[in-house]
Amino acid sequence: MSTLLFLELAEVVTGTSSAPEEGLRSGVGIAVENGRIAELAPDTELLARYPGAEVVRAGGAVATPGFVDSHTHALFGCWRAAEFALRSRGVSYMEIARRGGGINASVRDLRQRSEDELVEITRPRLREMLRHGTTTAEVKSGYGLTTEDELKMLRAIRRLDAEGPLDLVPTFLGAHEFPPEFRGSNRSDYVDLLVNEMIPAVAEAGLARFCDVFLEPGVFTPPEARRILEAGLAHGLLPKLHADELENSAGAELAAELHAVSADHLGAISDAGIRALARSRTVATLLPATLFFLGKKQHAPARRLVDAGAVVALATDFNPGSAPSPSMPLVLTIACASLGLDPLEAIVAATAGGARALALDDGRGTLAPGAPADLVLWDAADHREIPYRFGTNLVTAVWKRGLRVV
Repeated sequence: MSTLLFLELAEVVTGTSSAPEEGLRSGVGIAVENGRIAELAPDTELLARYPGAEVVRAGGAVATPGFVDSHTHALFGCWRAAEFALRSRGVSYMEIARRGGGINASVRDLRQRSEDELVEITRPRLREMLRHGTTTAEVKSGYGLTTEDELKMLRAIRRLDAEGPLDLVPTFLGAHEFPPEFRGSNRSDYVDLLVNEMIPAVAEAGLARFCDVFLEPGVFTPPEARRILEAGLAHGLLPKLHADELENSAGAELAAELHAVSADHLGAISDAGIRALARSRTVATLLPATLFFLGKKQHAPARRLVDAGAVVALATDFNPGSAPSPSMPLVLTIACASLGLDPLEAIVAATAGGARALALDDGRGTLAPGAPADLVLWDAADHREIPYRFGTNLVTAVWKRGLRVV
């Protein structure tokens, strides 16, 4: 039996509640046994109960659960800095896509790369995510848009998950965009390909847990999204939805109707969409770094979603086009500065909220007894410093299931 004690902590964010009286603990240490949280108790009590334990003296640091980044596109080929330069001169995201940039630029690049190459170029990105406190992350396909290239991406994700230490949750996003060979009058043929070939192949190989669709004007329509998600569900893939990012398309309402695990983005969600999510079990996953990076003034209405009773998660949307950062602390900063969340709400949304958005029910995203010991120590005396001191990585160490990985 391996036992680890974290002592001399200034503060513990448990992740179990965004109410300070429940979600914050001071004057306690953390006991870990066999990779799981055993208990939180005063240091002297833990030392008496676990006399042979290995001791980590935190020196007044803050402890939080590891982040659960529930929306990323971390497996891709090249970066797209040239598009950032265009946007800085006022060219819109959709106009760049019409010129051949955007998602299809990444599609052209990825189709030329081997599975082995994708593994090699993604591995350092995952290490960077770990260094910023992320211990579990969802990773989507969606830059292949052919059956074989989508399977190639998902196989690469599976290999990286097996390597660890970061846990990866795979999502099939063949409905990320219409590839060039299917645009225009061939749209319905691509939806047929998704439904009749790609989804069955992904499910048969056991390569994904979720099926996602980019529902947005100019991409997939609500009827197309419904058909794809229902086909995924018929093959055992739980639905997720890119919804109401730049314009309202009643995506949140569709996600709630289909009992999707999450509706993501929501920068242009309607009042009806807020009510629909609040009445449902669908998690509202907000991606504030994306709209920040795109220079948008309007952000997802996090405060209204929380006050209405919706479950909110925060994630990076890490991708080469609209959110080229793996930093969850940066996401917390934007959520507090522009979305109306307070620091504790933001941390809980990025940990326990992310776990809800991935349908993880093993205690991930919390430091509660029985949960996996995915734990981050921060060079801070107060949890509020984590989003407050933006631009500085305050992570001093990360443990995954009780093993130090950073």
